[in-house]
Amino acid sequence: HHARVMKPIPDLDALLARAVAAGIFGTKMRSVILAADPEGVRAVVDQQFEIAKRIIAAGLVPIIEPEVDIHAADKAEAEKLLVAALAEHLDALPEGRDVLLKVSIPTVDGLYTPLMEHPRVVRVVALSGGYPRQEANERLARNPGLIASFSRALLEGLADSQDQETFDAALASTIESIYAASTT
Repeated sequence: HHARVMKPIPDLDALLARAVAAGIFGTKMRSVILAADPEGVRAVVDQQFEIAKRIIAAGLVPIIEPEVDIHAADKAEAEKLLVAALAEHLDALPEGRDVLLKVSIPTVDGLYTPLMEHPRVVRVVALSGGYPRQEANERLARNPGLIASFSRALLEGLADSQDQETFDAALASTIESIYAASTT
């Protein structure tokens, strides 16, 4: 398989019960798709939704995160397979069983727009997937409605060695640029 599924989570139900008790909104699980391999993509999405159903049953909102590797040679093709697999699972969810999707910024602009409009989707957020911040922002801005959830890109340009002022200024400009890209 050209995909990495998640390891089994034997104590998931106990963890979910603790999360609900702690007032947590949702939980995410991350898998990585490395190539446009229909079986690999299906394995990832099937597993994500299997766990998502348990998260929903516990009263939480699952964050489904099937990351497509930005270095995959056939990334656009892998993303087409992913959209099809996600749509199939979303269509099968009963009303009131909603999920959040967290995806790599697509190669083809607007690819995830139909999923954003799906009644079972609360929101579609983008992970930067390792694109440099500037490129991530440019790509994001070309995908209206896609919201940034960048951790690696957010940390770019920040260092322990910076004094507070430099660090704060760098972080503020990063947040500003990501926000601007998210609101287009």
